[in-house]
Amino acid sequence: MTKLCIIDDIKSVVDMISQKPRWTDYQIVVAGTALDGEEGIRMVKETKPDIVLTDIRMPKMDGLAMTRAILEIAPSTKIVILSAYTDFSYTRQAIHLGAFDFVKKPFSIDEIVSVVLRAKEASDTERLEQSKRLELEQDIRKSLPVLQQEYLSLLIKHPVSTEAASRQWDRLGIRLEPAHFQLFIVELDHFMDKYRSQPVREVELIRFSLRNILEETILSFTNGVVFSEAVNRFVCLINGSDHLLAEQVSEACRHNIFQFTRSTVSIGLGQGVATIEELPLAYNQAVSALAYHFYTEGNGITSYNRLSQPEQRQLLPNYSAATEQEFLFALQSGNADKCRLILEQIFNGLLQCDPLPEPRYVKNLCFELVSKMCRTMLELFTQERVSRLEDMWHSISDADQSSFQTMKDSVKDICLEACSWIERERSDEPTKLVYRAKDYICANLHLNLSLEHCSKQFNISPGYFSNLFKKVIGISYQQFLIHQRMEKAKEMLIAGYQVQEIAQSLGYEHRRYFSEIFKKHTNMTPSEFKLYSTGKMEPPVDMA
Repeated sequence: MTKLCIIDDIKSVVDMISQKPRWTDYQIVVAGTALDGEEGIRMVKETKPDIVLTDIRMPKMDGLAMTRAILEIAPSTKIVILSAYTDFSYTRQAIHLGAFDFVKKPFSIDEIVSVVLRAKEASDTERLEQSKRLELEQDIRKSLPVLQQEYLSLLIKHPVSTEAASRQWDRLGIRLEPAHFQLFIVELDHFMDKYRSQPVREVELIRFSLRNILEETILSFTNGVVFSEAVNRFVCLINGSDHLLAEQVSEACRHNIFQFTRSTVSIGLGQGVATIEELPLAYNQAVSALAYHFYTEGNGITSYNRLSQPEQRQLLPNYSAATEQEFLFALQSGNADKCRLILEQIFNGLLQCDPLPEPRYVKNLCFELVSKMCRTMLELFTQERVSRLEDMWHSISDADQSSFQTMKDSVKDICLEACSWIERERSDEPTKLVYRAKDYICANLHLNLSLEHCSKQFNISPGYFSNLFKKVIGISYQQFLIHQRMEKAKEMLIAGYQVQEIAQSLGYEHRRYFSEIFKKHTNMTPSEFKLYSTGKMEPPVDMA
């Protein structure tokens, strides 16, 4: 109900206005009446009416003073002035002060009802608009965390001028000074492995608890905000120029999360920046630092400050062509122990680097090793079978949080699986004989390894040996012998041996004949290959 108060020093006027109209039919109730200004003000304070009807001339306080006083108490109150024609100048002042309307004396009840209803309509409209404004403000307050998160997520990835960002900063009520920041990223270790099968509500509860722990921990040190970047990752932004403080805060976050949830997190900490414009730099540094948990498998903090900068990085170790050839020979022979030893040497060499290589470098190296193993196995087995080795690799390399150890184990497992295939293939006696012959050939490339010579070493006829060799190895005896000699020749050329020395050590009496065989096999002369191996010459387009 709309509340109406009536103030006039003539009681009969007050009674007529308050009693004659059927106010309740209009959803209006007379909240009070008064016969002078001071009493009227007391009544307004008590009843807080929506509409006040008041005479312009009254004892103790006139209508002008009352209009001022009422609008100070309740600015939304609609004041209707009752005035005679001679009081019109006062009435204009009242309207100027904020009175809603006026009615000239003498007036009829219909005029009074009409002006009160207009005032009621205006009051209802204002009340509805105010209600909508309050609802909108409440919605904005509820959505502020989401708006803040979206805005901060943009700022850390896209540069924006400090001036423009500061205006939005204040508008969104971000609880940070818009200058001097430290940024770190918190990632829950092995999140998908732990929570893939959990209901959505359980996952949300975990994330909610993590965020609360992060916020409370940060606020115990300094101002900061926490916002989600991914289902398993939060970005923490704090004020401060002291990088040691940032390290203390991030360590406290790691410790508290483990203490209260028994979950481990990895944290990447960027360098401090002075302005909002530089936030993408701090974010990218934190991402780079976080990547180095590839070596630790989590539960730790890596600071970008402790990583070497690009200009300080040394050349990374790479296994030599000879090591690669030795490894692939061991693989072809099914020598699991030799393969395992070479792989350990390669991976231990990476761990001995200071600083450690970038994780992407190690991942690429592992991919290269697996690719070469698969190509080698394709010479011995079908594509369908070799694809099983590729699937073993993809199951690890495609994982969200593959680590140095898991990749190393995966490469080793693929290698040992391939060796086991070869070992099984060589389990029957004829096959074993061919592989012994193969080992003999590789160890005696300097001899005159004719088919007759080799078959005689194993007490079988040359014809049977030739057919059996091709059946097991997949190529003829002569093709295999030439291939092994030419691969050995490549190694020796890279190592710096002279062509004459190489020819003699591989059983060729004449250098010219060796060079012809080499060019036929590689599409390059030995001298050209040597230049190519040192990067001083481009390979021929049709190089074998």
